[in-house]
Amino acid sequence: MKFIHPTAKIGRNVKIGENTYIGENVIVEDNTIIGNNVVIEGYVKIGKNNKIFHNVVIGLEPQDVKYKGENTYVEIGDNNIIREFVSIHRSTGEGSKTIIGNDNYIMAYAHIAHNCKIGNGTIIVNAVQLAGHVEVGDYAYVSGLVGVHQFTRIGAYSIVSGMSRVNQDILPFSMVEGNPAYLIGINIVGLKRRGFTEERINLISEAFKIIKNPNLNLSDALKELEKLPRNEDIEFLINFIKTSQRGIIKRTRLEDD
Repeated sequence: MKFIHPTAKIGRNVKIGENTYIGENVIVEDNTIIGNNVVIEGYVKIGKNNKIFHNVVIGLEPQDVKYKGENTYVEIGDNNIIREFVSIHRSTGEGSKTIIGNDNYIMAYAHIAHNCKIGNGTIIVNAVQLAGHVEVGDYAYVSGLVGVHQFTRIGAYSIVSGMSRVNQDILPFSMVEGNPAYLIGINIVGLKRRGFTEERINLISEAFKIIKNPNLNLSDALKELEKLPRNEDIEFLINFIKTSQRGIIKRTRLEDD
């Protein structure tokens, strides 16, 4: 048995497993596969070619005392893999969305809370817990059992080591680990895999030497960064720092010791 509400919009060649519930305001586009015992309810739009494994829950009310029953949304793009027991909650705030982009791999038991925004090509490993309003940039890699504080950003092309506690923004291109997380350096393996040239990587490395300098506070580091040759990576990095609301992870293991 399965229940698909008569007003749900189901595309072509969609496969839906047994004991799955699809609510009245759900849209599922072509060629998506949905496993057994899945619950999808609320205003949820799921794009094309997604694979949603057994026991996933999408679109339930947010775990947020500010939520008062307003109409909010979950929007999921194309070509995502969402593994067993993942939960993705709709947002808080009339008309707002929890958003997941394209080509993401979200592993078992991960939780994506209200108002989160996940970019494209990310990997979110088993039991990662993203609190409300967290943003994960394109091609970021969040390892297993990581906990992320609400309103925190994980920058594009970064990597977070397993069991880290993240309570400040993680810089694009960086590698962090620890409890609380500290800055190791740049995600050089990830950058090479994404096709970054040696020239681009070398300039990013120069930027991180400035950021990691314990004799420079963040304002001084920004001034030094602005002296570097400017390309899209340096502009992106500078803008990320300037727009941080929670501060960035700048401390290193040496400083913690």
